[in-house]
Amino acid sequence: MVDPRILGLLCLAASPAASCDLALALAVDVSGSVDAGEFRLQMDGLALALRDGVVSEALVRGQAQVSLVQWTGTSRQEVTLAWTRIDSFEALDAFAALIETAPRGWRNFSTAIGEALEFTMASFDRVERCDRMVIDVSGDGVSNEGIEPREIQADLRARGITVNAIAIEEGNPDLTAYFFENVITGPGAFVVTAATFEDYPAQIRRKLLKEVARVTAADQ
Repeated sequence: MVDPRILGLLCLAASPAASCDLALALAVDVSGSVDAGEFRLQMDGLALALRDGVVSEALVRGQAQVSLVQWTGTSRQEVTLAWTRIDSFEALDAFAALIETAPRGWRNFSTAIGEALEFTMASFDRVERCDRMVIDVSGDGVSNEGIEPREIQADLRARGITVNAIAIEEGNPDLTAYFFENVITGPGAFVVTAATFEDYPAQIRRKLLKEVARVTAADQ
């Protein structure tokens, strides 16, 4: 007779690894319209939102994969933090700390949202398959350079990638409508509005809560 302890170990070894519920790419606008203080508000607000009790619990429980992208004008996008499995609260806190200390990629360039989406979409080639794939894009202006965001939407839908947005409307009161009509895509995709950069931390928390908890657009 097989020792029950050995049998238990064999069963544990044969069991599949925990599946990934969400692959979330955080795409942050660092174009010329974002000054140093506003960049800091975005990065610190994002780190704070990830550490929120409900957000962190959902990411850890879902074995989420998270990455950070900075983007601005044509051909100026970078993966600042590569895909990271959030399999513990320690892993989440370490990822948030890296966001807080990440250097800014660029300072004085235009706003190429379409190219940011195309670049971030390609980054999903380097992450394991997750139940949901989401690009969380922030911005304080309309796309004014490169590929139009609408031109990327068909490819995003074909790959099953949802794009949600946070519109920072400081100086641009029609930005939420622009993002709604031109940027977001996928089932239940939504836009959250930050009236100013100072409003960003509270609104990015609200946005992440909706994404990690599978809240539908009807619950906004």
